Formats: sequence, structure tokens, C-alpha cells
Amino acid sequence: MTTREHDASVYEQVQESTEFQELKKRFRAWTFPMTVAFLAWYLLYVVLSGWARDFMGIKLFGEINVGLIFGLLQFVSTFWIAWAYARHAEKKLDPIADKLRHEVEEKSK
Repeated sequence: MTTREHDASVYEQVQESTEFQELKKRFRAWTFPMTVAFLAWYLLYVVLSGWARDFMGIKLFGEINVGLIFGLLQFVSTFWIAWAYARHAEKKLDPIADKLRHEVEEKSK
């Protein structure tokens, strides 16, 4: 058996393992809903900017209007999602991924 064949079988074994399936499940359970939520939030901003100009132009204080606040909140939500994902990955994904990585390294030696 060549090294290439051996490596493929190790990765195939890991891919079929329950730990790997659980890792994929946890990853998808967080990222897919969060992606949908963020895209909906962004689409709301775009739609309101295009079709609710009077609402987006309402001045809240000084020259600061609703549209500017919503635009800034896009940045805030992006950073919040990155922070929340990092926490999620650290608690729920990294332990499983580290275990799988160590298994692959041991089998590949």
C-alpha cells in the first residue's frame, strides 16, 4: 500500500466516524441559521434604504439618522457574529476537532 492510499483511508475513516459527523452537525447547526439571520438583516437594510427613504432619513439627534445607525449596526453585527462564532468554536467545535486531528496524526505515523 502506498502512502497516498494509506492517507486516503485514514481520512475516510475519520470522515465516517461519529465524532466527525457530530462536528459537522454542530458546525452547520450554528453557521447556517446565523448566515440566514445575517443575510436577512442585511437585506432589510438594503430594502429599507431603497424603498423606505423617509423612514431611513428620520433624524434621531443632530445629523444622525436612522439609515446611518442601521449602517453602523451592520458593522457591529458583523463583529458580534465573528466573536460569537469564535466562542462557539472554542467550546463546541475545537475539542472534537483537536481529538480528530490527534487521531489522524497518530494513524498517519
